[in-house]
Formats: sequence, structure tokens, C-alpha cells
Amino acid sequence: MNSRPSLPANQPTFAELFTPKLITVVREGYGARDLRRDAVAGLTVAIVALPLSMAIAIASGVSPDRGIYTAIVGGFVVSLLGGSRYQIGGPAGAFIGLIATVVERHGYDGLALATMIAGLILLAIGLLRVGTYIKYIPFPVTVGFTAGIAVIISASQVKDLLGLTLAHEPSDLLPRLTALWGAIGTLNAPTVAIALFSLAVMATVRRLAPTAPAFLIAVILAALAALLLHLDVATVGSRFGALPSSLPSPSLPTFSVEKIRAVLPDAVAIAILGAIESLLSAVVADGMTGARHRSNCELTAQGLANIASVIFGGICVTGTVARTATNIRAGARGPVAGMFHCGYLLVFLMVAGPLVTYIPLAALGAVLITVAWRMAEKEEFWALIRGSRGDAVVLLSTFFLTIFVDLITGIGVGVVLGALLFLHRMAEAVEVQGGTNFIGDDVADTSGDKAEIDATRTIGHDMMVYRINGAFFFGATARVSLILERLAVHPKVFVLDFRDVPLIDSTAAHSLAGFTARLRRSGTKVYFAAARPSVRKILLSAGLDEPDVRYVATTADVKPPRA
Repeated sequence: MNSRPSLPANQPTFAELFTPKLITVVREGYGARDLRRDAVAGLTVAIVALPLSMAIAIASGVSPDRGIYTAIVGGFVVSLLGGSRYQIGGPAGAFIGLIATVVERHGYDGLALATMIAGLILLAIGLLRVGTYIKYIPFPVTVGFTAGIAVIISASQVKDLLGLTLAHEPSDLLPRLTALWGAIGTLNAPTVAIALFSLAVMATVRRLAPTAPAFLIAVILAALAALLLHLDVATVGSRFGALPSSLPSPSLPTFSVEKIRAVLPDAVAIAILGAIESLLSAVVADGMTGARHRSNCELTAQGLANIASVIFGGICVTGTVARTATNIRAGARGPVAGMFHCGYLLVFLMVAGPLVTYIPLAALGAVLITVAWRMAEKEEFWALIRGSRGDAVVLLSTFFLTIFVDLITGIGVGVVLGALLFLHRMAEAVEVQGGTNFIGDDVADTSGDKAEIDATRTIGHDMMVYRINGAFFFGATARVSLILERLAVHPKVFVLDFRDVPLIDSTAAHSLAGFTARLRRSGTKVYFAAARPSVRKILLSAGLDEPDVRYVATTADVKPPRA
């Protein structure tokens, strides 16, 4: 009698999956002390986010104000509706290469359309509850594309760090390096000096005062040095002019069927990277605090944040690891800290926007070089290289494809290789043990004595028992079939012990059907022992029905043939 598997008990409801963490925090009790802690944490994060948001926007090929718009609008939506208690949303360094490529091909309007479509994709991923599957991306893939992104960020800053003059800077790595080498004769010594000075300030501040805002201090001191010494260096003002003192009016990007079709691959790439980055950041926050994020709620918030960001002139939004970690270390109580951070940035834009024009681009380049150095997981990278050959192949494939082709190809190939590596390891872990000493050793100990069968009665005679250990799936089918088909003589009774088989797929089941058919033609009785209900269901669907084969609870239930 076939039993239908019951649904898991206590499945979370829609409200439990998609209730923003802001509501959770308020329900727990939120008072004036919590508000003060969040206000201080938000200010700390805003001080870090200000130079980063501008630097990321400039490196992405757009004006610095778009980075600030992104942090204000997108970050506010992430904190308001997100599923992570401490997540800080905004522009991220991981998007620099991708955004720069989209801007070069389609302009800002194309980027805005691609980001809005990516927001809709993220919204759908969250509502369909697919977010939980992001965790299955192999670790070598995340390390590989993160290191690749760090290389791309570093290469994108060479022009501003050295003060090179270029008519056009390609977005692809090799053409970019070729163009930079061709322009090396235009190197500007004061620009190099500002860049080195900024790097030295950040390193010194981090060593002497680790909790101080090293990025902002370096940018301010570099701007003062360039201004007081009258250095001939490129600044935000000389390239982009003055920043607006308020958010732009909301507007939708222009679109057509042809334009949607043109930017759709980029939209998919933005959505995938945004999902990965935001959930990785949420996991980091969970590890630092012991909290637990709601992945699908977080993805829906990220989707809405990306849509809102481009409506107000911003770029792609995602969770940011560095700013989220800063938020936690600053003593944040919950999402209100992230909302405060957005408010502080808005006040800065309204009050101190004109001062940004004095910031040297070399100083912002130094900020991004530091970010790239810190985001590349160097220890993990070399540990994977020195580890197994399979992990090294996955890592290097993802790394080089991210650098020389594009991010989505790197992640896609890395995930496929990682899956194949996992399947290979699972297949190699499957064991097949043959003999008669298994008979009866799975009878419950509560019976007192195990019903062992005398092995001397069956060795070399008419009964064979084989036990399979591990997941029996298509990857292990050839290996198991080879062992079973090496039987020189077909016995009168053949037993397959499935006690240690947690799952079986249709490929393995059909392989067994062919093997047992050959045994039956020679007059052998076939028994499947201790098959779990889910395993037995697959076996039955492959045609392994009674009375052709017989199912027993344990190997002890099989009677050896008489001599």
C-alpha cells in the first residue's frame, strides 16, 4: 500500500516570510535609548558611505551625485522593507565593472532601464521564494568572482591615480590596460602624490585609530592639500561640475521593446549579482550578531530599492558588507540606523554639496583601491588554490572569466563546474559491499539477540548480499552497475540492502531494473531490503514491482535457499 508523504509541519506563513525586520524590531520594544543608538550608528555609516558612494559612481562611469542618490533612496527602501536587521543598502564596488559596461553600451538611460528590470526580477525571485537557493552557490565561485571584481576595480582606478589623459577608456580589461599603457607618457606627478598621500593617510588612521572614518579623513586632507598647495590635479568639480543640492524629481526611464531586449541580459546579470551580494552581506551580519535574516523578504526589498533608486536618478542598489559591518560595530539596534544614514546623506547633499567639488579624483581612486584590496579574500583564495584540484579549477575558472569575459559568464561557468565537482565527489562516496555477513545485522537491538545467519551455509553457495552505502544517483550508476555486473555466477537468491541509501534517482532505478531483469531470466530471486518509502517509490516507478522483485524490511527477513 503506497503512502503519500505528508507536508512538513509548521511551514512559515507568508507574513512570517515577508514581514520587514523594522516591524519585528518595533514589536520587540523600541525606545528612546534604541533611537539614540541608531542615530549614532547611522551617522557613523553615513561618514563611511559618503566618499564610497561618490567613488563607486565615478568608477562606474556616472556622475558622483548618482551614487549619493542611490545611497539615500535605495538605502532607505532596503532598511524600511528589508529582511535583515542591520543591512545597509547602497551602491557597491562589485557592480563597478558591470555598470561601466552597460553605460558604455547603452548610456545612463539603458542602465536605468536595466536596473528597473533587475528590480522586477529580484521582486519575482523573492515572492517566488527562490532566495533560499542562492546559498547553494559554491564557496570557490564567490571567492573567484569577488577577487575578479577586485581586479576590475583596481584597473578602473589607474587613470585617476596616475592622472593619465585618455580620449576614451574601454570598459573591457585588456583593451583598457592597452590604452592605459599607451597613455603612460601623460602621467601627472601631483596626481600620483595625492594618491600616495591618501593611501598613506588611510593606512595610518586604520593603524592608530581603527574606529575612525579613514576614508573621509583621507579625502578631506587630500582636498585641503590640493587646494592649499595649488596642485594641478583633476577634481570632482573640474570633471562633473557642482553637485545638485537636492534629489531630482522622480521620472521613469524611456523604454521600448527593442531597448528592453537589448538590456535584458544586463538586467539579469544585475539581478543575479544583486541577489548574491545582498544575501552574502546579510549572512555576514547574521554571523556578527547571531540574528537571522529573511532571505526572500530581503530580495523583495532589494528589488523595490533598485526600482526606486533609478526613479530618483540613482544606479544599482545592493547590500554592502563593509557598511553593514560598520553599522553593527557602531552599535545599531535595527533598521532605523540605516534610515538615519540615508537622512544624514540627504542633509549633506543639501548643505555641503558645493564642498565636494574640491575633492581630488585621485583621493577617491585611492579609496576604491583600498576597498578592492580589502574585498579580495586573499587568504581564502590561496587556501583554495593549495587545496583540492577541483576547487582550484572552479575558483580560477570563475576568476579569469570574470576578468576577461564578464561577470555573469564567470558565475555561470563556476556554478556548473562546482555542481559537476560535487556530483563527482558524491558518486565517489558511494560504496558497494558484498558478502553474507550483513544478513541480520540490521535487526533491532531491542530484540535482545540478532538473528545472524550462518555464513558458512551461504558462502560459495546460492545466496549473495550486497549493501549500497550513499546516495545512488546518475553520477554513481556506472560505478555501481560495473560492480554488480561482474558477478561470475548468478545465485538462487540475490539481496540488495538499501538501508544506507538516503535517495535514488530514476537513472539508477532503471539501471537496477535492467540488472534484476537479467538475474530473473537466470532464475534468481531478487530482494530489496530496508528501502525507505521515498526510495521504494522511485524503484516502483522504474518497473521494479512485486512479484518480479520482493521488498523486505531487513535482510534478516530473507531466507537462504536450502543447500
